Amino acid sequence: MNILAIESSCDETAAAVVEDGRRALSSVVASQVEEHRLYGGVVPEIASRRHAEAISGVVRQALEEAGTPLSAVDAVAVTCAPGLIGALLVGVNFAKGLSLSAGLPLVPVHHLRAHIAANYLAHPELEPPFLCLVASGGHSHIVRVEDYTRFTVLGRTRDDAAGECYDKAARAMGMPYPGGVELDRRAARGNPDAYRLPHPRVEGKDGAPCYDFSFSGLKTAVVNLLHNAAQKGEAVAEDDLCASFQKTAVDMLAGNTLRAAEASGLRTVVLAGGVSANSGLRARMEEECRRRGYALYAPPLSLCGDNAAMVGAQAYYEFRAGHTAGLDLNACATMPIERAAF
Repeated sequence: MNILAIESSCDETAAAVVEDGRRALSSVVASQVEEHRLYGGVVPEIASRRHAEAISGVVRQALEEAGTPLSAVDAVAVTCAPGLIGALLVGVNFAKGLSLSAGLPLVPVHHLRAHIAANYLAHPELEPPFLCLVASGGHSHIVRVEDYTRFTVLGRTRDDAAGECYDKAARAMGMPYPGGVELDRRAARGNPDAYRLPHPRVEGKDGAPCYDFSFSGLKTAVVNLLHNAAQKGEAVAEDDLCASFQKTAVDMLAGNTLRAAEASGLRTVVLAGGVSANSGLRARMEEECRRRGYALYAPPLSLCGDNAAMVGAQAYYEFRAGHTAGLDLNACATMPIERAAF
């Protein structure tokens, strides 16, 4: 089964052709990062305009690179939630028009489900159930993947997402957008014990176990440290601060994920989302999972960020579950991962 998938939830216009949910025949991504770097972050209106300009060419290129004419496509899939509403609408409306004109089923896909499904492309042997940490610029979730289309959230951020915290800390240190990648690179040169940063914990109700995150205090601590040093005329060893920040953030992400895995009894742990590309997180999770005898899976770096191949992978399983939509499909800025996007 060949699925033509479209992704436009943020600032990447992407299309791919995916076979049977496990093999990407093509994957094309048109990035807007250089333009948004001028403003220090994604400007939603600009993102929407660029999606509208790029989407036809990106879809055409994906079909050509796959060697798959539209007549050989079995369904059209599209990310419909969550994300920037204007950006999502470009992809959703294009997919609806293509579905109608070609007479193909329309498969709506949840963005976080797609990030998890990126691992199916890289690891054909991976099957649910497993525990997954989904961490990106907009989301931080610990999810029990019961089946390909059934999910239970065990923990989530109460405020900032992990990737958002990385980018804001990097921006405070003067790094260009997106700063999380540069912060990760510089952390490798620093001393992770040079600065003591807060390690926020979220308590469960009545002492019950809680796997939620809170990153806003960590971000604020970095900003305040930099401001106080500037006011006093003191120098900040930025590589050391990057390393200390990374150690703290990874402690939080890995710690909660591993506690949730132990409590759930699942011995397969998966990483997904943009932050899964972080070298510190990967190294810590590899070490801890090896020590505990857990199997760890993570997507290749090319599939960590937003792409349409992951959308096509998840769409295969959504289609098999009967999760298709009509022309009344709409985009949603927010949507729980537990809810099927149809």
